Amino acid sequence: MATYMDYTVSLNPIRIIDRTTDRSKLSIQSLSIYSVGHLPNRVQYRSEATFLHYALVYIADGSGTYRVNNGEKQAVEQGSWFLFAPGSVYDYGPEGRQTWDEYYFTIEGPRIGEWMSSWLTEPERVRRTTHDDAVQNKIDRIFLLMDSSIPDNLDRAALLLESLLFELAAGSDARPRHLTGGDRYTELMEDIAATIHQRFDAEALCKRHLISISTLRRLVHRHTGYSLHEYVHRLKISEAKNRLLNTDQSVQDIAGSLGFADVFYFSRLFKKFSGVSPQHFRHHEQR
Repeated sequence: MATYMDYTVSLNPIRIIDRTTDRSKLSIQSLSIYSVGHLPNRVQYRSEATFLHYALVYIADGSGTYRVNNGEKQAVEQGSWFLFAPGSVYDYGPEGRQTWDEYYFTIEGPRIGEWMSSWLTEPERVRRTTHDDAVQNKIDRIFLLMDSSIPDNLDRAALLLESLLFELAAGSDARPRHLTGGDRYTELMEDIAATIHQRFDAEALCKRHLISISTLRRLVHRHTGYSLHEYVHRLKISEAKNRLLNTDQSVQDIAGSLGFADVFYFSRLFKKFSGVSPQHFRHHEQR
């Protein structure tokens, strides 16, 4: 990982990782990360910038503005994210005495076109989500994978970035608020997912959505194929996998943060859904 100082860009050391492995060596050809960078306390404002590749930019802290093709100037703040695309002209960065903490991911591959035609709508808009440990952990993991230069890890980094971008888009406050039946179901499922860090309270969730317990169970089974409690457990185990790979938290701490008072019960559930123990999963996947 290259680290250097450039006070015209940032007040702190800049970290940049370029892909040093030939793309032909990658197993996943539809999406790859060309480079990643971290610009903490960025001070540089760029005008009329153009890019050869698509890029995702995530702002972990600070504020500034972003504009595409001399259009509307959009505010950028903590938790904001936006895209760069070839063929457009951008003005962006902190203004005046402002700074921001920037992560960028330069990407290439035909899968990007699939995003644009389906779930990644309005690519010229600044979106905003909550900056939390889950987002930061995924970002840190992507940097670690990219830094290894191992082809399999570069593939993992690309898939993890796709997952991160999908979650950012799903949690964005720029989504339309005119709800259809499908939107209401989406909100229900997102509410279930938001409860993974505590004991699941089905009655409270039903009150928020004005539905009965039986309706909740029926909806979850219809759309996921799992019973309500199995689906909740699968969400928790999925998040546990992420933490085992991306943090140094102990198994007991992970269990507690996901609402399990009994670490042995958590470990049994983890093995039931994953086939291996939490410790085995952590050490096996990190190799």
